[in-house]
Amino acid sequence: MKYSRVFINSLAYELAPEVVSTAELESKLAPLYKKFRIPMGQLATLTGIEERRWWPKGHRLSDGAITAANKAILETGVNVSDIGALVYTGVCRDQHEPATACRIAAELGVSKNTAIYDISNACLGVLSGILDIANRIELGQIKAGLVVSCESARHIVDITIDKMLAEPTMQNYAQSLATLTGGSGAVAVLLTDGSLPLINQRSHQLLGASHLSAPEHHDLCQWGLEEAGPQLYREFMRTNGVSLLKEGVALARHTWDHFLSQRQWMIEQVDKVICHQVGASNRRQVLKALSIPEDKEFPTYQFLGNMGTVSLPVSAAMAHDQGFLNKGDRVSFLGIGSGLNCMMLGLKW
Repeated sequence: MKYSRVFINSLAYELAPEVVSTAELESKLAPLYKKFRIPMGQLATLTGIEERRWWPKGHRLSDGAITAANKAILETGVNVSDIGALVYTGVCRDQHEPATACRIAAELGVSKNTAIYDISNACLGVLSGILDIANRIELGQIKAGLVVSCESARHIVDITIDKMLAEPTMQNYAQSLATLTGGSGAVAVLLTDGSLPLINQRSHQLLGASHLSAPEHHDLCQWGLEEAGPQLYREFMRTNGVSLLKEGVALARHTWDHFLSQRQWMIEQVDKVICHQVGASNRRQVLKALSIPEDKEFPTYQFLGNMGTVSLPVSAAMAHDQGFLNKGDRVSFLGIGSGLNCMMLGLKW
């Protein structure tokens, strides 16, 4: 995939307000830790995550996305009537139907000509939305599009902890560790063809992207509903962390080679990378496999945890605000999501 007329003009975000420490989560698991003689602090040691953020109870996902979207509109001064497509890309949604994007579009007051829909692709949702909008722009169908997402980990983490205590087994513990890394936040990414009179000076050109998949590993990480009794279902999330990391790194290596070849870049020509945020071990093994020095990557998992689709774009926004990403840098967004899917984007910052 190659692009010649697509620009990211805003990466606006909203962080959930409640800070939840890893120590606080571990304190709830004290009976399980005592049974298996697991030392307190083990979760932070394994993941490198000290805290994450959660929305208040009852928070509506579309509200977070609306807040981030309004920030993007205010930051750029884009005329809402120029937004030709609005896509919501979170794993978490307000409901099964209609699309969560519909309420967001209504609150923003977009044109009746605006395409409004949801996209789902695990932790790669925002990147999938970016490419979907980019294709529309490159084809000349629209001048601007908005990708929004909001993720919430509070409910699934609470359910998981309850299940770990009700069924205290080492298998349950191992399959639940990834869930306990979950954080919450919202993001809005505005893309344009560069022709609109915007008030901000941000204009990061999207150059191209690569996407490879390994769907034979679709069962390594699952979040959904399971039967819990007659006409009774409960939410669950389980992850085979060891196999997911192994197969994810292998897929990332193939995708990275494809990406560099397509862009005709040498590794040394990539100035900075922004990865999907999972944890310390994932970061270390992925960067090592791709021969990327750690000082070229901007981590946020230590204090934000894994915010799903929101993690990578929020990390990029923070990296820009803190001067890690500079004008003219060759930047790659590196995303790996359950499924397995791997997506890598190349930008000129």
